[in-house]
Amino acid sequence: MTPSVTMINALSPAARQRLMSLAREVSFPPGTRIFEEGHHADRFWVVRSGTVELDMKVPGRRAAVIESLGHGELLGWSWLFPPHTWHLGAEAATPVRAHEFDAADVRTLCAEDPAIGQAVTHWVGCVVAHRLQAARIRLLDLYAPHGSGIAH
Repeated sequence: MTPSVTMINALSPAARQRLMSLAREVSFPPGTRIFEEGHHADRFWVVRSGTVELDMKVPGRRAAVIESLGHGELLGWSWLFPPHTWHLGAEAATPVRAHEFDAADVRTLCAEDPAIGQAVTHWVGCVVAHRLQAARIRLLDLYAPHGSGIAH
């Protein structure tokens, strides 16, 4: 986990408190599919404990695990950007406890408070950038003929 993708570093204490007022605690047993790639993204989570594996469909193959998430990490970013459709899938690898947020409520909070909106957008943008790079590296490791494919 990179420090820049945690909510603690992205939001001021006041903004974090306002966002957390919208959270509810949830848990997922191991093997639970939390969301599926291509389905409607109407919520997101911040992992409190446990491990969640993010995966990506690969035509003609099993879904590829792209990254494992743990404590303090954002699970789900597709809720913020239209068309609000999951770009990855997620499954609980271990028992998971998380804070769950309703996407519509958070988007409303962001619209009502531009400072929170900017902080949340920055936080999620950092996560998206990190996940894109992680997906690229993982897929190259799995499927490129000679690993990362970076020319020297």
